[in-house]
Amino acid sequence: MRVNYKVFMVTGGGNGLGRELVLNLLRKECKVVAVDKDKSALEETERLAGEYAGALITVEADITNVAAMKDLVDNIEYQYDGIDGVINNAGIIQPFKTINDIDPDSIDRIFRINLMGTLNIIKIFLPSLLKQRQAHIVNVSSMGGFLPVAGQAIYGASKAAVKILSEGLASELSGTSVGVTTVFPGAMYTNIKANSGLGMDAGAGPEGYSADAAFSPVRAAKLIVKAIEYNKSRLYIGKDAKTMNFLYRLNPSLATKLIYNKIRHKM
Repeated sequence: MRVNYKVFMVTGGGNGLGRELVLNLLRKECKVVAVDKDKSALEETERLAGEYAGALITVEADITNVAAMKDLVDNIEYQYDGIDGVINNAGIIQPFKTINDIDPDSIDRIFRINLMGTLNIIKIFLPSLLKQRQAHIVNVSSMGGFLPVAGQAIYGASKAAVKILSEGLASELSGTSVGVTTVFPGAMYTNIKANSGLGMDAGAGPEGYSADAAFSPVRAAKLIVKAIEYNKSRLYIGKDAKTMNFLYRLNPSLATKLIYNKIRHKM
């Protein structure tokens, strides 16, 4: 579907890829609702929106809060008479720790936000999306969602669950007005580490690449919006994600070993 002049909701809209998605959609004359737990980050997104800020609504909220998300979809339907697209971008990563070492609270938080937060949004917004002549859902997984990464197994498991959830949803929605795109980013230069409360450098992606190797969220946002317009089922972002997807399909053991050799010093 053409995204111009549509109504979109973007989770994690205060930082990184989420912010760039918000700004990209605003420049296409969309009405955008940006959701994030970080109020100051949302204020910065609004500032960066400049002349388009009038078409932006920022909502400080937790995507795992079912009541808050139900109120949000009701408010969007009331204000805009429906919603055309949802981008499930919000997520957190984990510190580089083995399954043996990571604490139960961190495990619970990762799954609660990455998987259950995404599922909550889908369940709550889907009835509204199905009312539209054309609508779209984007679910952001990760390269770690199809390729095992030592020290990131919990994060990867949560994103693998998002992958299957998203692809299962796409199958169930075949023949309806709602398209689904699953996104697999490689390393991106964003603040996901700092925003996840890990106190680590923000530049490197969870797969352990340096900031120099990371993909620009500005470019990534453009690719995602284009994928919506072409109703693309899967989108691999970055040379690393594309290469490792090919290699993992060809030789899973070799691909896993290559990743392990690159990041083993972090554990």
